[in-house]
Amino acid sequence: VVCNADEGEPGTFKDRILMEENPQLLLEGMAICGYAIDASIGYIYVRGEFRRSIERLQKAIDQAKAKGLLGKNLFGTDFSFDIFIKEGGGAYVCGEETSLINSMEGKRGYPRFKPPFPGGSGYMEKPTNVNNVETLMSVPLIIEKGADWYKSVGMTGCSGTKLYCLSGKMNKTGLVELPMGTTMREIIEKHGGGMKSGSRFKFAQVGGSAGGILGEDLMDLPLD
Repeated sequence: VVCNADEGEPGTFKDRILMEENPQLLLEGMAICGYAIDASIGYIYVRGEFRRSIERLQKAIDQAKAKGLLGKNLFGTDFSFDIFIKEGGGAYVCGEETSLINSMEGKRGYPRFKPPFPGGSGYMEKPTNVNNVETLMSVPLIIEKGADWYKSVGMTGCSGTKLYCLSGKMNKTGLVELPMGTTMREIIEKHGGGMKSGSRFKFAQVGGSAGGILGEDLMDLPLD
């Protein structure tokens, strides 16, 4: 199980905050994933600049091992699972899953030809599940509260909530969690407190540099 915590898109900081504020939830999500796919090792590939995230993740790993939540024969079963941190070198391209796997193996962080996909041949040529921080941290909540609870917000075919990073010339910047399909207008005007005095909305860049540019005519577009 590989957690892609190489958050390098401009203006994005959701994963960093999640790892800093609730590292235990990420470990639980990874362990559940490991149990589901019969994996015994998990790696968190985290951007090397995220020192606070790395420190808190390592502390959470140490605590989980001390409490018997990670390690050999968990809860008296034949399931064993350990988690290790791998620090990234800051290359933007390593946010792409096969580049990330190459970097983990000590190779140049450069995309692989696909197929084979990581699910068939990934880290050290072993079948590898690669998911991001936000996805893995949703898993324990879905198991605890049920799929219907998760699907009760959001859009058809795009369920649940999404973390939106607000930066730029708004009165309130930061991180907000909202239902999938919230419009850009609501995000900026309600949760961002509107534009700063003297500033007019021109466009928003969504999804980092790999995302899109949305102009004023798309303010009421539901973001899914």
